[in-house]
Amino acid sequence: MEYRYKTRGVCSSEILLELDGDVVKSAKFTGGCNGNLKGICSLIAGMKVDDVIARCKGIQCGFKPTSCPDQLANALTQAKEQQKK
Repeated sequence: MEYRYKTRGVCSSEILLELDGDVVKSAKFTGGCNGNLKGICSLIAGMKVDDVIARCKGIQCGFKPTSCPDQLANALTQAKEQQKK
């Protein structure tokens, strides 16, 4: 399934996720630090959703209370909740 998530408090504006059950099939960020975010998306492809959330939740970017990885964790948490419906 595909999910779109509007980010908050970071340079990227949106995350597009494709999940296959409890596995991240792909992720794509709109905006943000292009190379770093492509790297993150490549690294998480094939990982279990809960593992990505555990590794990315709470990461901060500088003095911001969030980051693109933290927003990714939020997006995956929301996608998990939507899958339950």
